Amino acid sequence: VVAPIQTKSKKTLAKPGVKNIVLVDGVRTPFLTSGTTYADLMPHDLARAALQGLLHRTSLPKDAVDYVIYGTVIQEVKTSNVAREASLGAGFSDKIPCHTVTMACISSNVAMTTGTSGMIAAGQCDAIVAGGVEFMSDVPIRHSRKMRKTMLALNRAKTLGQRLSLIGSIRMAHLTPELPAVAEFSTAETMGHSADRLAAAFGVSRLEQDEFALRSHTLAKQAQDSGLLSDVISFKVPGRDMVSKDNGIRPSSMEQLAKLKPAFIKPHGTVTAANSSFLTDGASAVLIMSEEKALAMGYKPKAYLRDFVYVSQDPKDQLLLGPTYGTPKVLERAGLTMNDIDVFEFHEAFAGQIMANLKAMDSDWFAQTYMGRKTKVGTPPMEKFNLWGGSLSLGHPFGATGCRLVTTVAHRLQKEGGQYGLVAACAAGGQVT
Repeated sequence: VVAPIQTKSKKTLAKPGVKNIVLVDGVRTPFLTSGTTYADLMPHDLARAALQGLLHRTSLPKDAVDYVIYGTVIQEVKTSNVAREASLGAGFSDKIPCHTVTMACISSNVAMTTGTSGMIAAGQCDAIVAGGVEFMSDVPIRHSRKMRKTMLALNRAKTLGQRLSLIGSIRMAHLTPELPAVAEFSTAETMGHSADRLAAAFGVSRLEQDEFALRSHTLAKQAQDSGLLSDVISFKVPGRDMVSKDNGIRPSSMEQLAKLKPAFIKPHGTVTAANSSFLTDGASAVLIMSEEKALAMGYKPKAYLRDFVYVSQDPKDQLLLGPTYGTPKVLERAGLTMNDIDVFEFHEAFAGQIMANLKAMDSDWFAQTYMGRKTKVGTPPMEKFNLWGGSLSLGHPFGATGCRLVTTVAHRLQKEGGQYGLVAACAAGGQVT
């Protein structure tokens, strides 16, 4: 739950004896379709660019933060603690500790909440930088298990005979690579397949999904053209062009969308490439402080960070239903209702996932049968929902999306004059924040 600093107050969520924690500012690199302009970089290059953008945007002294936390999903083996490598590359003091977290698509949410509740609220820190990065243009592709065992044995071999024997044992099958899969380890099902089943279970039609996808791209284009996506920084890609905007925003027509074939369940599925989020490269960063520290440094914070919850459910049949479960819990913790929320920003993994959640949230039967609640959660009004586009159109670098959502809520609250904003994002493993 996010609240702006100055507003016509309905009610305050400040708690006696608990520090107010504020979002000072947030930035991100342009989110680009994988395999395009960022293709020759490494993840820490993007994370470094986001951190440098945050330093420039806030004029933050490079030794003024106490900790840096980054989220990422598919780790580059050379920079497994990408937070540290990016922080040093961006020029932050080498005295600042850094660590990297992972929780699928909500990794940067974890980075932020680790900093707020685990560090600032606990009195360990007054200022932290949180962020996330994902680089899908180049992912680790492993040798097969048999080949890895052979190569490790070769490394230990002491004689020429042992080495020749091991080399002679290699067969063509050893050379088959292991590609990373966007699939659940516990169920072996891809997320797209799960989204298709979820849409079918809730009676979400192909038409509804295509309409929502078109809405996302149309609103994103309007926001981009109107200069509302002010969190996006320009980034000069070494040896290539200056990049200043997201490149996956492509408003189309219902006729064009209808021509696409199902991507996962063929031939009768309803999830297509156009109503799914696409593989994306990008990084984000936010500056979070105690209110006291921010004001002492002369900052005018953008929003209070008030409360959060994490929930999990069955990764097979309810993998992407987290927002339905998490929303009432965080509202109850904060003492708010759906009517109190002025800005909703939900992660759009798939149009079918969004529509299924909206139907679940509007169902008394679902609330009673699966959630142990007497009445339905209620649905966010569409005139408050993802008004500047979402992951379907802006892109979804797994580890970076959480910070984008929070920064967008803060900017929308300021622009629209609202008081409370709500972020919800589903993630692999059936988890949500």
